[in-house]
Amino acid sequence: MKNKMLQFVELKKETPLKRKVSNRNTDFNEIYNEFINTKAKEQSSRCSQCGVPFCQIHCPLSNNIPDWLKLTAEGRLEEAYELSQSTNNMPEVCGRICPQDRLCEGNCVIEQSGHGTVTIGSIEKHITDTAWTKGWVKPIKVNNELKQSVGIIGAGPAGLACAEQLRKSGFQVTVYDRYDRPGGLLIYGIPNFKLEKFVVERRTQLLKEGGIKFIQNFEVGRNKTLNQLKKEHDAVLIATGVYKAREIDIPGHNLKNIFPAMEFLTASNKKGLGDKVELFDNGTLNAEGKNVVVIGGGDTAMDCVRTAIRQKAKSVKCLYRRDRDNMPGSTREVGNAEEEGVEFIWLTSPKRFIGDEKIKEIEINKMKLGEPDLSGRKKPEIQQGSEFKMPADMVIKSLGFDPENLPKLFDIQELAVSKWGTIKIDLKTMQTNLEGVFAAGDIVRGASLVVWAIKDGRDAAVQIEKYLKEKKEKNIKAA
Repeated sequence: MKNKMLQFVELKKETPLKRKVSNRNTDFNEIYNEFINTKAKEQSSRCSQCGVPFCQIHCPLSNNIPDWLKLTAEGRLEEAYELSQSTNNMPEVCGRICPQDRLCEGNCVIEQSGHGTVTIGSIEKHITDTAWTKGWVKPIKVNNELKQSVGIIGAGPAGLACAEQLRKSGFQVTVYDRYDRPGGLLIYGIPNFKLEKFVVERRTQLLKEGGIKFIQNFEVGRNKTLNQLKKEHDAVLIATGVYKAREIDIPGHNLKNIFPAMEFLTASNKKGLGDKVELFDNGTLNAEGKNVVVIGGGDTAMDCVRTAIRQKAKSVKCLYRRDRDNMPGSTREVGNAEEEGVEFIWLTSPKRFIGDEKIKEIEINKMKLGEPDLSGRKKPEIQQGSEFKMPADMVIKSLGFDPENLPKLFDIQELAVSKWGTIKIDLKTMQTNLEGVFAAGDIVRGASLVVWAIKDGRDAAVQIEKYLKEKKEKNIKAA
């Protein structure tokens, strides 16, 4: 019988076909077509099944990638799904939005040998989408209901992953979230062309069917304080993420039509969900017919430029202070943006915004790369006398995110935070300085990837379960 694996010498790397630019620029649907079963089997069979699986090592969740690739190559998709979901609460999400070129695929052994990586992300997406279609994805079934309850603040990836893991163990779980839908960044931050919203909605619906309670439009500090939630639950997890936009402190930054990235993306996503969005409908947060300039080089900046293209902007430019090789965003996303008509102006940084009440122009400095900074990337330096101007009707700032002032917001000043405003935790127990209060995700590590948030949520669930068992034992002994 012919070996089903190690076919990378005979078979070339293939990815699912992308929709034509002329088609995909006119809507917000996902741009990649689906793998058919035959192609998924073929591409999975390219895996070298290496002794040290660097794909798995470089996955934050340590997904057992070689094994579910082998199962896919053998046509055993249901088993592949069971293995995939055993380490990942949202494989259908990660298959779509993980920067595989920087994680699993970028560290694939056959990629390093020059044969082209196994297309892990596309296969993961194929496995999970097949599982949903076939009805293999089931709600949580609890065999032993426990009385202890956990309150989770934040319905983003970290909070949802933690909620699912705790519910599987039988705990009563309530998720509190400030927005009107669960999903956090997955719903309001990431555009449909990367992650269609039904993918998130069917997952959160499954969690509801499994007995997890969701309370939307709930703000800690306004509806209830953190101390009040502590009294209602045996443990609390803070998984709010970080949403406060970093500012550009240059002349003219207070002019109108200069927006934070999340404000722009949230308006677009809400409109796509069928909501009434006044600032979009009156043209304020709509890029149509405008010269749009996005400042930043991460994945959020890529989401902004590609959204502006689909909103029929007159022109879309992206300013980034380093060069392409030192850009933090996904190489794949940069390539997609360029195909769709985005112009990247590398080694540039805004000097001042020009206009009367509204932005009209940006004065820009050209940059050069100096010595590496603490991150290992070369530090950008201004080229003196290099200024030039560029027209702009709308500017979108995508310079990263910082935490909100949670001690003030939650009305609990004793909650310990770092000098960056992230919540301090015991790295072993994931507990804050407050008894029974844990924290996970971006609010601890700073703005990061969805896959890391899922990992943190799963880890928090382990520590919370351990804490609750010890608490129960102490109460029994005390009685």
